[in-house]
Amino acid sequence: MIKKTTWRPLPDFLTIKKSKIEGLGVFATRDLPKGFDLGISHIFDERFPDGYIRLPLGGFINHHEIPNCKAILAEEDNEMGKLKHIRIEAIKTVTVGQEITIKYIINKLENPNWEFEYEISQ
Repeated sequence: MIKKTTWRPLPDFLTIKKSKIEGLGVFATRDLPKGFDLGISHIFDERFPDGYIRLPLGGFINHHEIPNCKAILAEEDNEMGKLKHIRIEAIKTVTVGQEITIKYIINKLENPNWEFEYEISQ
């Protein structure tokens, strides 16, 4: 029997829909202030070829040269404790209906082998 859980692929302030940038994207369902923590996009796990497990938030964020969010490399999480991961934070106010974007770069996160990475030093 499966126990009832409150887990959702994305928090209720985000949704996935068609993007004008590329394929699908992540969009705000309410206004998000500058500095708002959108959550974890990747979790480090050396058993994976690229060294990270990509979560739904990390799988649908599109690149933009003038992003509204940034990725931050972190070693701990308030709820889960010691956990090497990447989280997404708003670098300016994101309004309802606006697509969440970050600036992709190559070879920035301790040399993983994935095609694109998130900029962590904006």
